[in-house]
Amino acid sequence: MYPTVEGNNFEIKPALLNLVQQNQFSGSPTEDPNLHISTFLRLGGTLKANQEAVRLHLFPFSLRDKASAWFHSLEVGSITSWDQMRQAFLTRFFPPSKTAKLRDQITRFTQKDGESLYDA
Repeated sequence: MYPTVEGNNFEIKPALLNLVQQNQFSGSPTEDPNLHISTFLRLGGTLKANQEAVRLHLFPFSLRDKASAWFHSLEVGSITSWDQMRQAFLTRFFPPSKTAKLRDQITRFTQKDGESLYDA
C-alpha cells in the first residue's frame, strides 16, 4: 500500500530506476541486507519530495530472485510505511539469529599462539 502523494509531480526518473536496478539484492546468504538498505537510501535520497512514496514504489525494483519472491509474498496492505518495509526486509534477510551468531563470533574471538593479530 502506497502513501498519498502530494502534488501532481510524482515521477521516478528512468535514470534513478536504472541505478536502483543495477544494485539489486537477491537474498543470497553472502549478501549484506544492511548494505543494500544503505545503498538504496543513498540512491533514493537524491529526491527531496515524497520520499516515503518514492522509497515504497522504488524498493521492489531493487530486489531480484529470492528477495523479489519474498516481496511478492507479502500480504497486500501489510506494509504501509518505509519503516515497516525496512524492518520486514531486515527481519527476513538479517534475522535476530544472524545478529546473535555474529555477536557470538566476535565475543569468542581468540588469537592462537604464534598467530599475528592480523592473521587472527
